[in-house]
Amino acid sequence: MFAIEAALNYPSIDPIWFSIPVPFTEAELPIRWYSLAYIGGIVVAWWYLLRMLAKPGAPMARRHADDLVTWVTLGIILGGRIGYVLFYDFERFFGPEGHISDMFKLWEGGMSFHGGAAGVSIALLIYTWKHKLSWLRVHDYIACTIPFGLFFGRIANFINGELWGRATDVPWAMKFPTGGDILRHPSQLYEAGLEGLVLFAILWYLFWKTDARYKPGLLVGAFMLGYGLFRFIVEYFREPDAQLGTLSWGLTMGQTLSTAMIVAGAYFVATAGKRALAK
Repeated sequence: MFAIEAALNYPSIDPIWFSIPVPFTEAELPIRWYSLAYIGGIVVAWWYLLRMLAKPGAPMARRHADDLVTWVTLGIILGGRIGYVLFYDFERFFGPEGHISDMFKLWEGGMSFHGGAAGVSIALLIYTWKHKLSWLRVHDYIACTIPFGLFFGRIANFINGELWGRATDVPWAMKFPTGGDILRHPSQLYEAGLEGLVLFAILWYLFWKTDARYKPGLLVGAFMLGYGLFRFIVEYFREPDAQLGTLSWGLTMGQTLSTAMIVAGAYFVATAGKRALAK
């Protein structure tokens, strides 16, 4: 039995940073840290992408990067929401008592990273086909920017007191407001560190210190492999989704989807040398 008093105090940061009065009404528009995490991740990713494109051998021009901000944003939102509906809470929307219209209530939460990643890939596929660019090489560059959004997003999950970890008695355990009277792993911070900081460092080194950008598929493969492994491991410390729990084959949904990423990432990394470009 785990002790009730938390080893570390959860900071209880207000999920709403501030509110903006709506003109001619008494209502206010809340500005949430979670929303700012998405915006901040996209803006910083765009800035970093421009810096990478300034290096020799870039697969697209500055104007393409500016256009891609819109395409990638749509891919994140649509893919993330659809992925959550299909993978994590299908019955809520399509079950006997489900309400399909709830799919559009993004403010109630429910986004899937794996769905968002698929949405971004589809958006890039359409955009690169339309502009006759290399889909795989553009993916390499975009993959290097994703850890920014992952880091900000996991910090926002922590601020919201959601997606907390499993019960534990480690010295840094916390009691989350919505997690019951139980000490838990701050798994959001584990993910922020691994999927955000560590994964960014790996991709930064590959891009800036090696010739990885001349081997189409190596960077996106390294991202998929790294994210998949990190997420698979952290799932052992993260509380499974209440509506799913651990699946019948012994893995969580996050681990199942991450396994597919690990396999695909390993393939892209292993075959990247065959696609090497002349410098």
